[in-house]
Amino acid sequence: MARWDRERKETTVPDWFWEAVETPSEAHSVEVDECDVVYQTWQAKADKPGMLLIHGMNAHRRWWDFIAPQLASDFRIAAMDLTGMGDSDYRYGYDAETYAAEIVAVCDEAGLDNEVIVVGHSFGGMMAAKAANLFHERFGALILVDSGLRAPDEPVRDYPMMGGGRAKAYPDRETAEARFRLFPPQPCENDYVMKYIARNSLMRVDGGGWAWKFDEELPLTLKGGERQPEDYTGLTLPVGLIYGENSESFSARTLEHMLELLPGEPKVTMIENAQHHVFLDQPEAFVQALREMATSIRD
Repeated sequence: MARWDRERKETTVPDWFWEAVETPSEAHSVEVDECDVVYQTWQAKADKPGMLLIHGMNAHRRWWDFIAPQLASDFRIAAMDLTGMGDSDYRYGYDAETYAAEIVAVCDEAGLDNEVIVVGHSFGGMMAAKAANLFHERFGALILVDSGLRAPDEPVRDYPMMGGGRAKAYPDRETAEARFRLFPPQPCENDYVMKYIARNSLMRVDGGGWAWKFDEELPLTLKGGERQPEDYTGLTLPVGLIYGENSESFSARTLEHMLELLPGEPKVTMIENAQHHVFLDQPEAFVQALREMATSIRD
């Protein structure tokens, strides 16, 4: 990625960001049910505990590029693309059981043992919880990032449906990047983060032009993607919750409900001045919170 701000007299991109995204990493793939699942690793000592990062809906592993390297001194980290998103293959249909199998396969292929800490943002957290229920002994701990189940009495905001219909193609990269938006909708003051993610979220399409790296049909074909109380009451491993102070997806009432559902005493961290996309809003605070929680949750 070009350092687009380095030629300006006053840069708005902090040095830690450049150091992170320029840290060497390696892409790999593993086949699950006839589809390639792509994941990324960062070099780390073999004796470090494992950590798997899972993105949200319509996102991909590159969203973690400026987060993972900052944790690589303490953990052996992999970040994956669930099928239908990023560089992983598309399927004719998607289901929670297959996503769970993908999560296990990446952990196996990346050499992450049964003590691996799985960190899932939003939809990724939901799939991680389902995987932990299906494969009780495969994971050591689960950290849900702004990911949970609303209380039955909590109103749900009506957002436009994601996906469906013909994929939108843009004539050039610049036009496409200008159209990048977060979902659920929210502003993000860190323009450099938004620009980086947008640049790494595009692919060339047949016939010319550019499109986003996700399957428009995924939300329409997904089975078993609904959050259920038993996804959380049935968990048998340590669980941590990280959420944004101003998140519309994870309110104080949601936290209260999650604490009623989860067994044991989950660890909880609120990130101030953050919304649903916590680690985009407050990346440095998020890294610190995740490091501390991941370290303590294993004790």
